[in-house]
Amino acid sequence: MAPPSFGDQSAAAVIARFLKQRGVQRVYALCGGHVMPIWMRLDAEGIRIVDVRDERAAVYMAHAEALLTGGLGVALVTAGPGVTNAMTGIANAHVARAPVMVLSGLPPTAQENRGALQDIVHTDLVRSITRYARTVRHPDLVPQELAEAAARAQGEGGEPGPVYLDFPVDTLRADVAKAMQLPELFEARAVPRTPPHPDAVRAAVDALWRAKRPLFISGRGAQGAGPALSALLTRLNAAYLDTGESRGLIGDDHPGVVAAMRGAVMGQADLVVTVGRRLDFQLAYGSPAVFGDAAFLRIADCAAELRDNRRGSVSVLADPALALQAILDAAPTGAPASDPAWVHGLRAQHLQRSDKLAKGMRDAPHGNDGRMHPNRVLAALRDALPADAVVVADGGDFLSFARVGLPASTYLDPGSLGCIGVGTPFGVAASLVHPEKVVLVATGDGAFGFNAMEIDTAVRQKAPVLIVVANNGSWAIEVRDQQETHGKVVGTHLQFADHAAMARGFGMHAERVERAEDLPGAIARAMANRPALLDVVVTPEAASSDAKSGLAWVPDLQPLAAWDEAERQWRAGN
Repeated sequence: MAPPSFGDQSAAAVIARFLKQRGVQRVYALCGGHVMPIWMRLDAEGIRIVDVRDERAAVYMAHAEALLTGGLGVALVTAGPGVTNAMTGIANAHVARAPVMVLSGLPPTAQENRGALQDIVHTDLVRSITRYARTVRHPDLVPQELAEAAARAQGEGGEPGPVYLDFPVDTLRADVAKAMQLPELFEARAVPRTPPHPDAVRAAVDALWRAKRPLFISGRGAQGAGPALSALLTRLNAAYLDTGESRGLIGDDHPGVVAAMRGAVMGQADLVVTVGRRLDFQLAYGSPAVFGDAAFLRIADCAAELRDNRRGSVSVLADPALALQAILDAAPTGAPASDPAWVHGLRAQHLQRSDKLAKGMRDAPHGNDGRMHPNRVLAALRDALPADAVVVADGGDFLSFARVGLPASTYLDPGSLGCIGVGTPFGVAASLVHPEKVVLVATGDGAFGFNAMEIDTAVRQKAPVLIVVANNGSWAIEVRDQQETHGKVVGTHLQFADHAAMARGFGMHAERVERAEDLPGAIARAMANRPALLDVVVTPEAASSDAKSGLAWVPDLQPLAAWDEAERQWRAGN
């Protein structure tokens, strides 16, 4: 018997048309029989299928696509292990609040719950890490379920994040009644932007103009608010810290940028303004032990970014760009109470530290083993990268070096879930979204190993990514923690494997670099022959800031040892 056929009105065809009309250009996917009807209809609609080697990577790539385009990232994975493989990617998108749609299939309804191949209840598995998770069993419900899932993913009326839909394969082959294909369900539409309440704007203006040492910290929700935020920072003589969620939103040349003085400014500010940013572990949960007596003003378009850990004395539930502009428009003509000398002093110290870091990176000493310091790699990359490069940083120890050592106007990293291994998939997607730009993946060797097979995807898809692996043959943060805490290293050493040889096996331009003086030439050749990989051997003896902070041994109250001690003292005194 020939396989069942499906036509232009099938649910699979409707799914493909929906995605096409919603502006989806690429779907990141790994094939399988339960999703083959969608697969073939995507191709018929001219949507590019970026076929990957692991479903987890497909979701990572859709995640990067969503962040870089501001649209919907889509991953297509098959049933059973296809969905379970994808779950780490879904969890990362959940924590990062990335608008990702994951689609999958199921055995035919007549075989449901009978032990069919790859028969498992996916929705029970993913419901806690998605904004919406449904099985669609009737073809006529497909258009409205797609529209609802897309709205939930993009944060219409709630927090954005991943959504999940699956369909029995017989549903995918069945026709959707034309009457149920309502045009309004297919139309792309802008996500509604919530304006701020006038009372909240007045309260925010009052708090800001009374503050002597205002500090702004931006996050995911601040994307698109750059111009208004920059103007407000200037108007207030305010200090500014970005995070990985919003790096590049404010240029490094802005006089309020004081990133190198992070610890000092967090302890000195009297008003902390979070813009689309949670007070998570990276910000000490907003604890008075770290932020002192500072008041908080919180601005966000979803309530979860207003209420976590510290409630603001003023909260503005609104689109951050609209809220910041409304504050500017309502600002009094008089000068704010802020102390210009405070932020100017922090800025001067920031520049001094930044210059010292840049110079120190070039001359960072080799380890006792004769291998180069990771900062030598980053210094060479700084010299070679154009200003508009997209930087993806990945790993534990090397991420800590790259986070401070590599400037970037567009930046992606594992995020607050600490989901190392995203680097190569993020880089592949970024280079497909922005083929005109240099996309650099700066990754440790441990993190690279999670999704190293996606270099095959990069070659096949002609994704012009540059991957630089800092190869120190270890899980370096954990090695240091074991040495210092337990006096013994167990299961945290890797090989100094030849990743370049692996990459060449997949047809990628690749070189192994063991001497700092060879870096400039190797980087130039790799930039000219992307996709490319440089396997750079570095010393495992170099200690990153994260390796020294206590992050690895997981203190009880705060993520960092110094913050944990401060928290204990604060609690004991209260």
